[in-house]
Amino acid sequence: MKILAIEKNLDGVDWDGAEAILEKEAQKVFQLYLSGRLREIYFTENKNAVLILETENKETAEELLNSLPLVKHKMIRFDIMELKPYNGFERLQKK
Repeated sequence: MKILAIEKNLDGVDWDGAEAILEKEAQKVFQLYLSGRLREIYFTENKNAVLILETENKETAEELLNSLPLVKHKMIRFDIMELKPYNGFERLQKK
């Protein structure tokens, strides 16, 4: 199952001195990538992370994201959405 996860910064977070946590975050993200569960990762123009995950279900994706250091330290959270295949082309075959 494909999952779209969009990172949201939490209010009131002091990012000064967060270099050690950010390095741990990068290490964990790299591990997820090597495992095959994290398929793609991007940043938006506002520097929010956008992840495409491949997991058994939405709950597993949430568990993986909750294992990230920035989530554990309550610096960010994710909006998590299950992606479904586009079926709009079926409309073209009815004509």
